[in-house]
Amino acid sequence: MNWIFVLVAFLLGIANTTQSGVNSQLRIALDNPILAAIISFSGGLTVLLISYTLFNTSAVPPLDAFRHISWWKFTGGLFGAFFVTSVIMIVNNLGPANMLCLIVAGQLISAIIIDHYGWLGFHVQPINLARITGVIFLIVGVYLILKN
Repeated sequence: MNWIFVLVAFLLGIANTTQSGVNSQLRIALDNPILAAIISFSGGLTVLLISYTLFNTSAVPPLDAFRHISWWKFTGGLFGAFFVTSVIMIVNNLGPANMLCLIVAGQLISAIIIDHYGWLGFHVQPINLARITGVIFLIVGVYLILKN
């Protein structure tokens, strides 16, 4: 296992929790969750455009190439908008630990199903006893954290 990927994944968890709090505070300041999400995405878009300008080394595909891409492959931003806007609206009610436990539970359950069937271009990784046991432990952990 490449430990740099493990470290980056761990840092993503920290960033996700921090982003939830920052965006929630922006929502409170603006009294508008959708505007807060727009501003959040605008900041992300700005960083991506700057990064693309500075670091991209591959050619931009011709416009014709976009016509041959399945429509559903363009829906990632919709999921991102749903995620960020929903987090902005619920994190203060649930608290970051409870919210993220539920998010991780949903992520893990959907991930093992996606892995099992090889959906979305992933390699098939069948559901087995170890994975089911991991999900059960996760659900027990979520229950214990939510129980307070």
